Amino acid sequence: MSTRGPVLFIGHGNPMNAITDNPWRQAWLALGVQLQVASPKAILCVSAHWETAQPQVCSAVQPETLHDFGGFPPALFAQQYPAPGAPALAARVSALAAQAGLQVAATDDWGLDHGAWTVLASLFPQADVPVCQLSLARSHTGLDHLALARSLAPLREEGVLVLCSGNIVHNLRRLQPVGGPPPDWASQFDHHVAQALEARDDEALVHIERAGPAARQAVPTPEHYLPLLYAAGLRHPQDRLAFLNTGFDLGSLSMRSVMLS
Repeated sequence: MSTRGPVLFIGHGNPMNAITDNPWRQAWLALGVQLQVASPKAILCVSAHWETAQPQVCSAVQPETLHDFGGFPPALFAQQYPAPGAPALAARVSALAAQAGLQVAATDDWGLDHGAWTVLASLFPQADVPVCQLSLARSHTGLDHLALARSLAPLREEGVLVLCSGNIVHNLRRLQPVGGPPPDWASQFDHHVAQALEARDDEALVHIERAGPAARQAVPTPEHYLPLLYAAGLRHPQDRLAFLNTGFDLGSLSMRSVMLS
């Protein structure tokens, strides 16, 4: 791994992965051991679970652990991730965006949603690395998200790890609780995206409609897919691409994760 801060896209799936012993969490724990060797100065997280009209970055000094879900056991609601906030990083995000002619407003009216803390709890279980979140702007096109990500590239040279959290395939209406192989459309789209990443084809990553009907089923709403565009936009020409957790959970949740370093 280079001295440049890595970029991760983690397929986070079910919030219960935070407290369940399964292959997904085991891979996160193993990755965490690797990342902690050269602990980042701070973490910027782009999660599927914070959407705003325009881009915002959380500048809270002590971000709250948000339990933004329902219907899960009390043990999950009892989880806390008391990492310190990163107001200096939040200010840097706004400044870098402004240099590119973009606007990212700071707010302390957020915390760490489950797209962030359920993964961070395995990667950095000591909760000792400052972290802040960047929202997904509903007003942005895919190209807009990519441009914002590219404006933040200097962060990687400043010791910041960027964690993007979502799912390449995320269709809750097509879950298969009994298990079994994923449907063809899910596998096809997941493979299409993996190929685009390997080819550094940002056009294909933005224009997912080119993948055909499978894209409409794999991405019925964009919020879980969009964090991947931030990983793509922050990619350095010398980065190595690695995949982990390349399988599916419950049939229609791709757990494929990406590390760029």
